[in-house]
Amino acid sequence: MAQPSRRDDRAAGPTTGEPQAEIETLDPQETAYRALHGEREALEQALTLAQQRQRFGDDDDSEAARHSETALLKDLDRVMTLIRAAEIRRSQPKARRWQ
Repeated sequence: MAQPSRRDDRAAGPTTGEPQAEIETLDPQETAYRALHGEREALEQALTLAQQRQRFGDDDDSEAARHSETALLKDLDRVMTLIRAAEIRRSQPKARRWQ
């Protein structure tokens, strides 16, 4: 007996069942914008860990975490300022730039 034909056979593609993601090319500004958000996320995670070490750690660890938190907050402020500037450039591409 002949096997029925399967119309959903695909010649190529992943077998995970997920649709293939389109390869997108990003301009350098978009790449930098996404990198800033990645850095922000990493800083927020490190800041959360430092705050938890302050709260649940011993005295020495708590003091080191306090100093670490100060440095992380400064870095987070710097990254958030850069993100805000990038968002303004994205929303107002023809706006006048102050130098």
